Amino acid sequence: MTRRLATPRFNPGFRPLIGAIAVLGVLETTFLTVVKLTDQVATICPTEGCNQVLTSSYATVFGVPLTLFGLLGYGVMTLLAFAPYSIRRDRDRKGHDRLDRLSGWGLLIGGSIMAAFSGYLMFLLVNELHEFCPYCLLSALFSFSLFGLAAFGQHWDDEGQPLFTSLILVFVTLIGVTGLYAEQRPGVAATPAGAIAEAGERGPAITTNSGVSEVALAEHLTTIGARYFGAYWCPHCYSQKQLFGAEAFEKLTYVECDANGYQAQPQVCQDAGVRAYPTWEIDGELYEGTRELRELARLSGYDGDREFRHSIRSVR
Repeated sequence: MTRRLATPRFNPGFRPLIGAIAVLGVLETTFLTVVKLTDQVATICPTEGCNQVLTSSYATVFGVPLTLFGLLGYGVMTLLAFAPYSIRRDRDRKGHDRLDRLSGWGLLIGGSIMAAFSGYLMFLLVNELHEFCPYCLLSALFSFSLFGLAAFGQHWDDEGQPLFTSLILVFVTLIGVTGLYAEQRPGVAATPAGAIAEAGERGPAITTNSGVSEVALAEHLTTIGARYFGAYWCPHCYSQKQLFGAEAFEKLTYVECDANGYQAQPQVCQDAGVRAYPTWEIDGELYEGTRELRELARLSGYDGDREFRHSIRSVR
């Protein structure tokens, strides 16, 4: 005998509330996707930590902005939330009730997946990136709210079914997302301590030219033992390279932190305590984020010519 799905019945007002939250999620992820695709992250982040999070390798999946997947998820939740209103109950009660039941299950399934994914991302934010990202927290709040309303804002004639379904979905999602990021995550196992991986990605070519000041500063930084840590895929690392120019960059002591990068030394980065890209190590102190050359000159005690050609604004 086939067991029927439990029938969910929303409390009055909960479905429109879910729809409203999902719409807010659509607006936020649309905004962040556009910002990401136009390389304007630095202009909307209130802190450097937020900037580092939204430009990290965790912010993309196979080269696609993570916010685009979030936009898809919130879009589906919006459609499911408002779907029953497309059929007037007084005209087609059977069709309306059927759509109400199916969309109720859809909201539970979608909410469970999104909450699990957001939970994992919050784990990464706290334990891997160690940074504060208000946009990430807001999106997580939306996801958890959608799950809570979908799970507890409905009356179920069999409460065991939705609970079991949610647990399975959360479990499967966590396994999937862990495996997904394991494929992308900058690793250290592939390269022994002190070893350099000769093969790998180099990132985009530096297109700016260096002046006398840039070359002199780069040589000074190398002389005092300063190191520049970065990753080939990091847009802010590229901006830092562009500030120096091709000739001067060759004079720097650059350490590639992503195991997939050219001459990668991820263990060196880990031992140095690098948490974000780019990071400068000058006189034993770590400085995160893209730095103007004048600031690097000040931090390193450089007293030579400072007629630098480029600024952060000009290379972005």
